[in-house]
Formats: sequence, structure tokens, C-alpha cells
Amino acid sequence: MKKVDFLFAEYAESHQNPKNKIIHWICVPLIFFSILGFISLIPSPHILIEYFGFISIITLLAIALVSIFYFRLSWKIALIMVFIMFIFEFIIFHININFRSDSWIVFLTIFVLSWIGQFYGHKIEGKKPSFLKDLQFLLVGPIWLLSFILKKCNIKY
Repeated sequence: MKKVDFLFAEYAESHQNPKNKIIHWICVPLIFFSILGFISLIPSPHILIEYFGFISIITLLAIALVSIFYFRLSWKIALIMVFIMFIFEFIIFHININFRSDSWIVFLTIFVLSWIGQFYGHKIEGKKPSFLKDLQFLLVGPIWLLSFILKKCNIKY
């Protein structure tokens, strides 16, 4: 069994309840998004990417580090997640432009409400979140969801 399959199986143990799964489909991407949003607010030099916008050096470093984790599990998952992270960053750039100094409130609201949803889902499930056992599951959650999409599309990861 590949390491990614092992991680997915372990993550799935505490995600069996259909309501908890639905909550995760909503909240996990939003938490991931909000964390990228917070990272984008760390003062650092920015790079202009034509037709995309500005992206900070710190954000690029964070995306690179997360991508290394994903590449060690599956190159296909990693490439898709890089694409998703850049889509998120495109949206984050526009939130930062439109909300200016208040964009942190947007990210904080998304973050807090999503975590409330997550913990409610685990209350329904009756099991603790996987990341309490191992922090790497904070990065496994998004790709666990992605694995369902890939399986539906008959794409082996």
C-alpha cells in the first residue's frame, strides 16, 4: 500500500458519517483557503504574475513547502493542488485588493466558522479530528477530498 493510501485510510476512519463528510467538503477547502489568505498578509516582497496579480514571496514559499509534502505522496495530486492553491491565491489577491486592511477579517471569519463546522461534524461523527493524532492530517484533509474527485474521473493518483 502506498503511503498516500495509508494516510487516506487512516484519515477516513474518523470520517464515516455522511453529515460529517458533507461538512468536510465545505469546511476543509475553506480552512485551507483562509490559511493561504493569512499567509498572504505577512509583509514580504511581491511578484507580479501577468494576468494573475501579485503574489508574495512568503506565499510562494508556503505553496512550495506544501507542494513538496504532496509531491512525496503523489505527483498528480501535487500538481492539481498547486493549481488549486494558485486559484485560491488569485481569489485571495482580489479579496486583499478589495478589502484592503480589513481582508484579515474576511480570512478570520472564514477560518473560525469553518473550524466550528469541522468540530460540529466530528461531534456528529463521535470521533476526534485526525490532526489531533498527527498534524500532517491538516494537509491530508484537502487531498483526501481530491482523491474522491480523481476516483470519480478514473484518474489514478
